[in-house]
Amino acid sequence: MTTMTASSGRTRRVELAAFLRSRRERISPEDAGLPPGFRRRTAGLRREEVAQLAGVGVTWYTWLEQGRPINASTQVLDAVARTLRLDQPEREHLYRLADLPVPAPAAEADGMGVPEIQQILDGMTTLPATVLNERFDVLAWNAGFAALFPALVGADRAHRNTLWLCFTHPPCCHPYLNRAGQLGLMVAQLRAAYGRHIGEPGWTGFVRRLQAASPEFGQMWAQHEVASTTTYDKIFQHPAHPRLAMTSNSLAVNAMPGTRMVVYTPVDETTRAALASLVAGEGADARFPCWPLHPRPA
Repeated sequence: MTTMTASSGRTRRVELAAFLRSRRERISPEDAGLPPGFRRRTAGLRREEVAQLAGVGVTWYTWLEQGRPINASTQVLDAVARTLRLDQPEREHLYRLADLPVPAPAAEADGMGVPEIQQILDGMTTLPATVLNERFDVLAWNAGFAALFPALVGADRAHRNTLWLCFTHPPCCHPYLNRAGQLGLMVAQLRAAYGRHIGEPGWTGFVRRLQAASPEFGQMWAQHEVASTTTYDKIFQHPAHPRLAMTSNSLAVNAMPGTRMVVYTPVDETTRAALASLVAGEGADARFPCWPLHPRPA
């Protein structure tokens, strides 16, 4: 078993070395903002130029490209990936060859860089829909979702996260009526995804902040339950509508690995009519009775 593991490690390093060389050779000095120079024996950048641009040691990068058994941190590989102008699939391949957890795509909460996805969301005029990453960050949404969860889409980018909302929102006007049954499932999904991102600062920091903000989350997180994304029955409340029963379905977004589109489908005509009125702007000014008791953002 040990021999197989060692052999696998050597094979991975050989693949890593070949991959780095191939990516380096396709970038011209001009592309990297360097003078073309003379007497270049091979196409593309030299090893020392990649090391300089990435801010790493020349010897370290040379050893990495030679397939030597050295350790590479996430931060260093990110710098190399940027220097070599790797796209998302290439970046993921680099991490796998380096035997590190594949980081989530760097998606912005305002505009994902895939305009077709927003067009698809906007085309769903009768169904609330959103795009989430594995950490439950809300990346995009349509009018139906905004009408259903105005506090979520109106939050600042750092807190535009469904888990953060669910665990920090006052219970008296919580958007989930079946809150107790849903939160455990969401934490179990987060725990399953966390296994693919161990050691990533963004994930570690998020979990720690939520543990500090919600002892309830901390208790659930400590149980180490895991679950996959699937179809769930969810019951929401809105100030203008006391009960909205829906089914949520998660669909993978292949254009952005690590993300999914969540679509909410009404289970009865009452909910369907209520959603239509919310999207039309009716009830937008409605407030729960406890509204005056909650502090307003500064």
